Amino acid sequence: MAIKAVLPVKTPKETDDTTNGKLKAFEEAITFSEALERTKYGKFNYFLIIISGLVLANVLLETSAVAFYMPVAHCDLQLTNSRKGLLSAIGYVGMIVSSHLWGFLADTRGRRRVIRPTLIAGFVVTVVSSFATNFWSMLVLRLINGIFVSGASATIYAYISEFHTDRTRSKVMMISSFIFAIGAMFMPFLSFAVINREWRLDLSFMGLVYKPWRLFVIVCGIPGLVCGIAMYFLPESPKFLLSMNKEEETKEVLQQMYRMNGGKDELVIPHLLSEEDNTEVIETKDKGSYSIFSFLATMWNQTVPLFRRKYIRTTTIVCTTQFWLYVITNGLYMWFPYIVNAMGEFMKNHPGENRNLCRIVYDKHDKMDLSVNNSTLIDCPDKLENTTYMYSLLMEILYVSTFAVITLIINRVSKIVIMVTMIIFCSSCGLAAVWLPYTSISAILYVILFLVGISINVLGAATVDLYPTQLRAMAMCVSLMMGRIGSVVGTNIVGALVANYCELTFYISCFAMLSCALLILFLPRSITSEKSPSTPENA
Repeated sequence: MAIKAVLPVKTPKETDDTTNGKLKAFEEAITFSEALERTKYGKFNYFLIIISGLVLANVLLETSAVAFYMPVAHCDLQLTNSRKGLLSAIGYVGMIVSSHLWGFLADTRGRRRVIRPTLIAGFVVTVVSSFATNFWSMLVLRLINGIFVSGASATIYAYISEFHTDRTRSKVMMISSFIFAIGAMFMPFLSFAVINREWRLDLSFMGLVYKPWRLFVIVCGIPGLVCGIAMYFLPESPKFLLSMNKEEETKEVLQQMYRMNGGKDELVIPHLLSEEDNTEVIETKDKGSYSIFSFLATMWNQTVPLFRRKYIRTTTIVCTTQFWLYVITNGLYMWFPYIVNAMGEFMKNHPGENRNLCRIVYDKHDKMDLSVNNSTLIDCPDKLENTTYMYSLLMEILYVSTFAVITLIINRVSKIVIMVTMIIFCSSCGLAAVWLPYTSISAILYVILFLVGISINVLGAATVDLYPTQLRAMAMCVSLMMGRIGSVVGTNIVGALVANYCELTFYISCFAMLSCALLILFLPRSITSEKSPSTPENA
């Protein structure tokens, strides 16, 4: 005898109650931006901004410190000019080869899970590198350090942006960049306070004498350790969690933000509505099904959307601009102490006289007592000229001042206007620096040229608005990977050209940047004007 299943029959009243319940739940649902607004703005945001700024400062200190200790370490590490170029670029090589991987992991596993371990691992490698006994060991260790530094450097932009709405995002990112500029301003002080000391520590059992420049290497890595520890007290990006359909975890993060920002009652958060355009998002496979081939295939699929019709123009313009910005701000900057020292020596030895910047560089190169094969080492100074610190400090003061101004106007003036103005002004100063025959004025204009690096941060603030959450970190990593390729190219090309083709070095860099200013005008409209506070973000 067959037994029929008896299904409960709902009365019209029960059906109406169910329908009304669903409608009520739908009416109570809010967007992610509205939920962020309810968490208020307070201590949590301030702490996040400070840590993000320190992460950015750590990237600068880890990668640019080599420019300050190379002149005093060339005897200890047996450095020639060609080796100096390699050592200056190797950190960026590490960033280039790992950027794609970190972007993929940040977009599929989480921002925090990439930032925290890479910061701590980077510091450990930095400490070990301070004990390097020769060029090759230092080269390998700085390569590994660059790999870890890359993990936090690009991911931090996506991380901080996803804790803020359209109304505050750009300003918050510029404030963190302002903190980065303040940190950068301390580099000349740190190098002067540490490198220009007289002490020595004989570590004969390791076959080296531990000098102040080695301690300087460690000091420049300390912000990374501090930030790595601080990340244990910060949650995962709530927007990333929501994009992974982890709504309850998203609500927990929002509750944590609310409590830290002074909220006393429990924050009531109904169902959260995603604001993302996820048509380009690639689903990842279950962990159990992963092989090296499926991993690489998934990483490839995560990258392909950046070069489809919807994003190809944006990706091309951003990557091209990043490349040339980094050619100047990192590649050309690595030779900043060398050129400034040469100008300082000329002004010191020839008071009252004036000479063209490139003419001074040529004379400096002619005086170097190197053999034909460029392998014989010259004298071994343990200190840098005071003029190097003076002009470095001037540059950082201008950086901080400009960042402060841009932070105040970032929500009132188009990012495109800011970038184009900065690029045209700084590139013009760079060209004038090699044309004018007045040494002191040329030195100042040469310093101003490097302020074009501020556009990197403005471009980063713009880029996070142009891609959805699950492509954002990958987009930042790919663009910064192109930037770091520019750093490697710039460092080595400048090293090869500046001694004999100084003017050409500046012409190539400055005219390329002026071309990028034209390209920026073709970026999508979404960053040419700020959306109103009431408009939901559509990252």
